[in-house]
Amino acid sequence: MSCPLSGSLRSCYHELFLTLYLGAFHYFIWVPSTMKRLLNVGGGSKSIQLPPEYAGFEHVLLDIDPVGKPDIVLDGRKLTELPAGQFDAIYCSHNLEHYFRHDVPKVLGGFFHVLKPGGFAQIRVPDLVELMRKVLQGNMDLEDTLYISPAGPVAPMDVIYGLGRQIETSGVDFFAHKTGFSAQSLTRAVEKAGFGPNFAKVGDLEINLIAFKGKPDPEYLRLFGIPAQESGPGSAVTLTAPL
Repeated sequence: MSCPLSGSLRSCYHELFLTLYLGAFHYFIWVPSTMKRLLNVGGGSKSIQLPPEYAGFEHVLLDIDPVGKPDIVLDGRKLTELPAGQFDAIYCSHNLEHYFRHDVPKVLGGFFHVLKPGGFAQIRVPDLVELMRKVLQGNMDLEDTLYISPAGPVAPMDVIYGLGRQIETSGVDFFAHKTGFSAQSLTRAVEKAGFGPNFAKVGDLEINLIAFKGKPDPEYLRLFGIPAQESGPGSAVTLTAPL
């Protein structure tokens, strides 16, 4: 058997190898990735499913606890140690309340630092104003069952201070809540960090806020169903449509 190009089987294999090798080298080294990059701050583990909006993003997990095998092991208050402007989006779900109030500006400033212009941070935290309203309207005690979660019964005390059973059994104090938010106070906090326009939705004892770093990318507005006319500079909008 002979190769019609080189005249020998060995030369044929050699040329085939070079073709495949150089093709792979071009693909992995020279072709830039067009995939958007998401930094999941305090997400614990990649086994925890992200919202469907992030299906097309490269998922980079950052956590202070190495147990969940994060891509980056780092305290969320030290995000400014990372290179600036390298992420298109940040997802921070029920993590910001685990920092003391005076540390929240450090965390939000870190979000702003690592985001690209036009990028956004999605922040989800308990809504303490709605919690107070439910407790008063229902004439509840702080230890009464507010709702049943996959982790078991949740009392008003758990929403305020963190899930007591988890803190006790793990022995990890960081699982405790150290601050709390209303939609207005969270919006003020992200504005002070430089974000805007900002969009919040409240419901089911949760604040879900999207904070943009400057003029939003229209693609991201469409992703979360945010009307373009509401995305003017410095706007702070409470949405009724789902995020």
